[in-house]
Amino acid sequence: MDGMPGISRRQVLGSATAVALALALTACGGSAPSSSGVDKNGVVTVVVNGMPAKTQPVDRKNFAEDVKAFEKSHPKIKIDAREGQMDPKTFAAKLAGGQLEDVYYVYFTDPAGLIERRQAADISTYVGDVPYFKDIDPALMKVFKDADGKTYGLPTGNYSLGLLYNRALFTKAGLDPDKPPATWEEVRTAAKKISALGDGTVGYADYSKNNQGGWHLTSWIYSMGGDVASRQDGRWKAAFNSDAGRRALQALHDMRWTDRSMGTRQLLEIADVQKMMGAGKLGMYMAGPDNIPTIVKQFEREYEEYGLAALPGNATLGGGDGFMFNPKASPEKIRAGLQWVQWKYLRSPEREAVDSKRAKADGVPIGLPQPRLFAGETQAKVDEIRAEYANTPVGNYRPFVERNAQVETKVEPPNAQQLYTVLDGVMQSVLTKEDADIDALLAEAAKKADVILAPVK
Repeated sequence: MDGMPGISRRQVLGSATAVALALALTACGGSAPSSSGVDKNGVVTVVVNGMPAKTQPVDRKNFAEDVKAFEKSHPKIKIDAREGQMDPKTFAAKLAGGQLEDVYYVYFTDPAGLIERRQAADISTYVGDVPYFKDIDPALMKVFKDADGKTYGLPTGNYSLGLLYNRALFTKAGLDPDKPPATWEEVRTAAKKISALGDGTVGYADYSKNNQGGWHLTSWIYSMGGDVASRQDGRWKAAFNSDAGRRALQALHDMRWTDRSMGTRQLLEIADVQKMMGAGKLGMYMAGPDNIPTIVKQFEREYEEYGLAALPGNATLGGGDGFMFNPKASPEKIRAGLQWVQWKYLRSPEREAVDSKRAKADGVPIGLPQPRLFAGETQAKVDEIRAEYANTPVGNYRPFVERNAQVETKVEPPNAQQLYTVLDGVMQSVLTKEDADIDALLAEAAKKADVILAPVK
């Protein structure tokens, strides 16, 4: 789930390449950088995080190679790379203590608060020089802008929840796997047909514990046109006790109890549902594209067995990541940091080809429909390159790509994990009690959610 912070401790340089480069700079007579980060030879050193941990040896090796290649093509920039991301629990102390990196990794749930607290640099005057900046998807850029339209960061990854389905079960149930459901009514109809196959086959499954039920219920509510939390008179309040909330829960109730298409086993989490899909006993569930390689690898399946459609309705839950800049960073560091972020993450079509070729050689799945960072012609060129190196059936994800642009992607609400705990209970009641009182469940959950949201500024 997006918004769950990763490594928070400041790390020493872990890349042998980066260490060697730093030592070489000193040994060869380069002076220590000034407060601007620029030494007497005009070389600016930028401290960045986001370096993969040692437990990810392939990613870490590729990162070190990229640092080396970037520095070769940008001889006036040195990259001082650290592990980790933005941890809200330690961020303020690192910033106050001068320990915060110049360029730091964030989840989509972080920027709004960082901008409001002035803990990120306004980079509006610098982004005009970033190649392909104007081609970045405006919906993703919105995450890094304030109410006045000023820019404070760049997106480097994204995901949104769609509908993952078993193409073989669709065919067996008389459904067209190339035309998956586009509405929740169509999902319900398809689920009934798939569950009618018998032999323990489940038409549709969903999570309901370990905060994952609340996570998915949030996406259900978004898809129905609602919100889980909204800002009212300057304060955050629960918004899910609404028509959208009731319709989402009623749809789940009807599939579970009227159609009996969700199976009898409930209180599921992601591992349970992936196992059902991997065993060929599940027709559909709500998921992001990253679930497909997990299922293929863990259960020794084939990519051709699975399709992906956009989530029905008006919107879906999504997220992603990006980089923001230390508010104390000098203009020189910001300019250099932007060059690094663009070169490494917002890749040109030429760089995309290099990266895709390397990833394919490493056995990384190529051709999945996300991340998609650009719009228009630039994204079309990236898609062509990925298709050229694809080792997954790109056509199986066309229903997701073609309609997902019409579905608004909304980020998680404030204090998301605490809210998900409350909403877990709502999901559990609806899926385990046929006579569950949806109105009462929503009203009681809203009271608890208001308490959780009260401290949010």
